[in-house]
Amino acid sequence: MIVKKSKLDFYPYFLLAPSLIFILVIVAWPLIETFRLSLTDARLGGESYVGFENYQELLEKKKFHRVITRTFFWMFLSVGLKILLGLAGATLLNAAVPGRALFRVLVMPPWVIPIAIGCIGWLWLYNSHFGLLSGIAQRIGLIDGPFGFLAYKTPAFYSAIVTDVWVGTPMVTIFFLAAMQGVSRDLYEAAWVDGAGRWHRFRRITIPQIMPVIVTMSLLSMIWTFNSFEIIWILTEGGPRGATTTLIVDTYKTAIGNWKFGEGAARAVIIVTLLGIFSFFYYSLIRKLNKFEERE
Repeated sequence: MIVKKSKLDFYPYFLLAPSLIFILVIVAWPLIETFRLSLTDARLGGESYVGFENYQELLEKKKFHRVITRTFFWMFLSVGLKILLGLAGATLLNAAVPGRALFRVLVMPPWVIPIAIGCIGWLWLYNSHFGLLSGIAQRIGLIDGPFGFLAYKTPAFYSAIVTDVWVGTPMVTIFFLAAMQGVSRDLYEAAWVDGAGRWHRFRRITIPQIMPVIVTMSLLSMIWTFNSFEIIWILTEGGPRGATTTLIVDTYKTAIGNWKFGEGAARAVIIVTLLGIFSFFYYSLIRKLNKFEERE
């Protein structure tokens, strides 16, 4: 019996060619060029090769260590609040409570409004002289005079977190609500017949059933919060005295503000590396959750 050798079919590769070219030009080439730039002392006057000197200086700078620590603290605190508020909001929207339709309408504006416009509104709220928050605090006697929330290090940091949570919570809420509405009502009815209360049903049925969505939204929110730039830049520009400077803001200040393109590129490479680690954990957890669901 003679077996004919199959000819190589180039048609699938021909179909993939536009996508591959797009990835190479739009994604791969900028990453390669950024890494090359990080090995130089690039400035407005030109560039010179310095090897891994930029990375060595970053690892030795205590200021950069504080920026990394601040970035992760910002990310975990903001994401934690988004998940908790998203769960609470989705639970209320999924329950038969009065005003549920109104709450569904009110939860959307922070997500729909452009970030820049929303941050301008928060700038007005945080203003020391004519801001709503300072005015209310003075009226009820919490403070004696105008208080600038963005003028001091600790209040500015937490004010930026509040704004970031305000922007990101609606999307988390909507995803959690969609997951909750997909849980079988038979499970709740069976638990109710057995005498399980609302908290027990929420803890034993709702949370386990929507856990894949919770994990997915947590990891995606971590990536989005880690990359958050507009909120911090519009509110404080990384100040006061660097209190709200995260890794993204520090990279922008170094590369664009101080024209140290080589050092900025080194920071960008570190950001891409950290985001790659987040993405790896994301896909690993998703695969494990899918395997667990298949076993169930």
